[in-house]
Amino acid sequence: MTDTRQPKSRPVADGWPAGSMTATALVGVRRLAEITLPVPPPVPGEVLVRPHYVGLCGTDLELFEGTSGYLRSGQAHFPHVFGHEWWGEVVATGADVRDLSPGDPVAGQTMIPCGGCVSCARGRRQQCRRMREVGLYEQLGAAAQYIRVPQHALHRIPAHMAQPWATLIEPAVTVAEALARTSAGPADRVAVLGTGTIGLLAVQLARRVTAAVTAVGVEPAGLAAAERYGAQAVPADAAVPGFSLVIEASGAPKAFPHALELTEPGGRVAVVGVAYEPVAVTPADVALRGLSVLGIQHGIDHYPDVVQLFADGVLDGAGLLAAAVPVDRCAEAFEVLAGDRGARPKVVLDLTGQPGGAE
Repeated sequence: MTDTRQPKSRPVADGWPAGSMTATALVGVRRLAEITLPVPPPVPGEVLVRPHYVGLCGTDLELFEGTSGYLRSGQAHFPHVFGHEWWGEVVATGADVRDLSPGDPVAGQTMIPCGGCVSCARGRRQQCRRMREVGLYEQLGAAAQYIRVPQHALHRIPAHMAQPWATLIEPAVTVAEALARTSAGPADRVAVLGTGTIGLLAVQLARRVTAAVTAVGVEPAGLAAAERYGAQAVPADAAVPGFSLVIEASGAPKAFPHALELTEPGGRVAVVGVAYEPVAVTPADVALRGLSVLGIQHGIDHYPDVVQLFADGVLDGAGLLAAAVPVDRCAEAFEVLAGDRGARPKVVLDLTGQPGGAE
């Protein structure tokens, strides 16, 4: 994709740019293009952010390849501005915004609940009935010159975390939710299925709070990375049952019944990976063994804690980064994402070279 960008916005009195901006969009299956959109206008309570880095994951790859459930359901359609794992710099704030100022580095949530529906009132924000998800549906993605989001969907990050790997905050909050929902504790013996980004984050977080962690996977490099983070590494075809908690982080359809097989009677299974293909499961196996199966949507309440874990060095982000690819080579980034990334599974887009971006 040829970079032909020119600055297209002009400042207004309050510092909020007006005019047009550029964005990178999926315009068809495996087709990317730069498009021009209006800069989102000021809204009370909302913040205009210039994204610096956007993480790519399996969900983005499915959008790129046209296989995404969001496309099949009609929630997403082409042209589609993607990017749900991201951080950037505050450019301007709307009326009634407090505690954020231009220049602040911030990580953005994927999920943006409305705050006013019945589910939100019940404290179930992840089941918001008017949910928007950045880069997935109802909300422009972060692969753009600017993005406007409510203040409550932004979390300031320390200056030393203003690195490409800070996009990992978003996937890490989902893992934090899995451990919280399953009440993981010191007595647990944990198996993590999958050694991609989610799996290796799960290993790191589970090692903090549980007795022992075993990583189950098919990629030798991923298993080696899991060992580096303190897990016992076991090939998928050699795993033995007897775990009190199993975290399914691979997203492979056959991994769900495998997770059930690995779980001891009375144990818990946290389903983090998203697989759309049906699999054969015997309900009696769940009932008679007293298993608890929990679907993990996201971790909307865990952003501040996860930011602190990265800031304190408890979580390793740099060690998971495969590549930071300039946004004008976006097609190359998807090629890297689809390939074998070894022990470093995360690919990010670098937007700092676009007009108005940080140098």
